[in-house]
Amino acid sequence: MRDNRLKELLGAGETAVNAWLSADSAYLAETLSHAGFDSVTVDLQHGMFGLDGAVRLLQAVSAGPAVPLARTPALDAAVIGKLLDAGAYGIICPAVDDPVQAARFVAMCRYPPGGVRSYGPARANLAQVPGYVEQADAQILTWAMIESRAALDAVEAIAATPGLDGVYVGPNDLALALGVEPGLAVPPPEVDAALGRIAEAAHAAGVIAGAFASGTAAALRLTERGYDFVTPGSDMAILRRAAAEAVAAVRGTAVTTAPSGGY
Repeated sequence: MRDNRLKELLGAGETAVNAWLSADSAYLAETLSHAGFDSVTVDLQHGMFGLDGAVRLLQAVSAGPAVPLARTPALDAAVIGKLLDAGAYGIICPAVDDPVQAARFVAMCRYPPGGVRSYGPARANLAQVPGYVEQADAQILTWAMIESRAALDAVEAIAATPGLDGVYVGPNDLALALGVEPGLAVPPPEVDAALGRIAEAAHAAGVIAGAFASGTAAALRLTERGYDFVTPGSDMAILRRAAAEAVAAVRGTAVTTAPSGGY
């Protein structure tokens, strides 16, 4: 098993930039892995593919220097185990609302006696390595998503969950949970305050503060707030924005597409 370069980078206090893959395209996955991102997250929750597609995409990301991660569609030990067996070096788990769920999530990513993960690494670069169990437990990263009012209310306890590596904000779902409009380029005060509280909770617990952003400007604002693991938009949002900017530049007109949304 390779060393997790993303874990090393974050452990050194550096900011990591993550790509988000929702298209069922191994070509795009490999391209993103070679584009300078520190990691690429294969999104099995909202991505346009199933588990078979996720395996192909993880393989494609692994062909480049970016660290392959995955977002599981739910707190499901079977799916999380398959994603790890397929080569994900970290899991982002949605809808973690309390420290009990956070502890269950961590256990699903760790082998006994510290967890409940079943043994069965399928990829050759995992299964043929002596000491894989110990390496996997040491290398695989875990993020609990904070995207509900319940999770926000419990964020300090969630962040302090033993073995959890970080929290990750789903800003649009969090905005909906707080009763405000999602997808705004500048977060409303309720979401901005929540972002500050989440970052403070992560720093107090000594874990990674991660978040999805609606573009580069929003990602920079997050880093200024202390977030050290940021996603500056999804693959399709970045492609759509770049395409619209290219068309506008050639025509000499204003960009007509709406700003990127997020998950």
